[in-house]
Amino acid sequence: MAEVLKAAQDVNADTRRLKVLFINDTSRNGGPGRTILYITKFLDPARIDRSVMIPREGIVTQRLRDYHAAELVFAEPDLIENFFQPMTRPIERRDFQAFWPLKIARVIGNIARMLTGFGRLARRIRREQYDLIFCNGTSAGFLGGALAAWTKTPAIWHVLYPEVPKLARGLHRRLARSPYVALIVCVSKPCETQFDHVREKVKPIQTALDIEEFDSATVAPLLRRELNLSPDTVLFGNHGRIVRHKGYIELVKAAKIMHDRLRTDERARCRVIVLGDTPQDMSPDHREECIALTKELGIADFVQFIGFRADPRAYVADFDVAVVPSIYEDPLPRAVMESMAMGKPIVAFAMGGIAEMCANGVEGRLVCGKPPDIDGLAQACLDYFQNPDMRRAHGVAARARIERDFDARKHALKLQAEMFRIAGA
Repeated sequence: MAEVLKAAQDVNADTRRLKVLFINDTSRNGGPGRTILYITKFLDPARIDRSVMIPREGIVTQRLRDYHAAELVFAEPDLIENFFQPMTRPIERRDFQAFWPLKIARVIGNIARMLTGFGRLARRIRREQYDLIFCNGTSAGFLGGALAAWTKTPAIWHVLYPEVPKLARGLHRRLARSPYVALIVCVSKPCETQFDHVREKVKPIQTALDIEEFDSATVAPLLRRELNLSPDTVLFGNHGRIVRHKGYIELVKAAKIMHDRLRTDERARCRVIVLGDTPQDMSPDHREECIALTKELGIADFVQFIGFRADPRAYVADFDVAVVPSIYEDPLPRAVMESMAMGKPIVAFAMGGIAEMCANGVEGRLVCGKPPDIDGLAQACLDYFQNPDMRRAHGVAARARIERDFDARKHALKLQAEMFRIAGA
């Protein structure tokens, strides 16, 4: 009889449908926004009822709806993304220059808004009887951890970054200890060290992407045509948020070394192209700082910062080599993953989780010099410039690695299994 009961319980566990609330910590078009899409898109809708909360409407909510990646997508604008943002609109860079009395008033008002939004979200969790809260990103972890404790609903933290701000670390550690934060999924080894005090909760699961969406065979290249570049121009490209710790100053300096070492005829066949901008909730505008540096070094034509593109695939498709020069413990940069998926070899510093994605001499070139070896970065690029066979071989290996280890379909199944395990516990 016990065996029959156990079998019946297993059947029930296998056939029930979980109601999961996914909280994404930003409306910005970037890593967390794409990550939440590739998770929810490939969960089995017959097994997981997916509600996704985003702080405000925008490109992330639109993509979730376009891909039918959730049964419900909703914005909670009172859960603000920056304490200094005005009450009536998203933050703009000029808001950081406001007078302090105005900024203090905005902080106080936004705290009140957050409490209102927290209460509304807590009532929704109780009313809808969610089985689980899935928190994607740092701010989502704080919010979801508090909501989990308040509503006694288990939460999963999906950790994308290696640390939190110093002022918040004490609260972060306490929330991580909470019995309602049931699982902490870390996307790479650099993310795990902040949870040494709750090591039993940590599970490493690398994030992933839709390998069909990022297949260069299905994407029409656009970059060369847009910039009127010849087919024999070797393009070293980068795409992402242009912020200081992503190494763009180092990239410009490495480009200067490349420029000076190339012959005149070779310079005409080489360009460094950067897609992206500095988010409005960050000051100063690092893209403008980098452009000014290219002018100061006399390489403004050799290195071009062409701005933000909502869909980078048609531009990455024209890269010959992807350069991702992060100078911090970058956990698992999506720029590396997307470029590799499109068959591009990688040049990067051997820092953070990049070495978990790309092997030196196989899918790319990892520069090991510390502090960041700018000369080594430049030389790795020059080696690729001179050796098209190596570019092709490493690009093929890069695509194969993504297909093997970073397929979002496999990733979603791993997370789905963990959701059922936590909800069952």
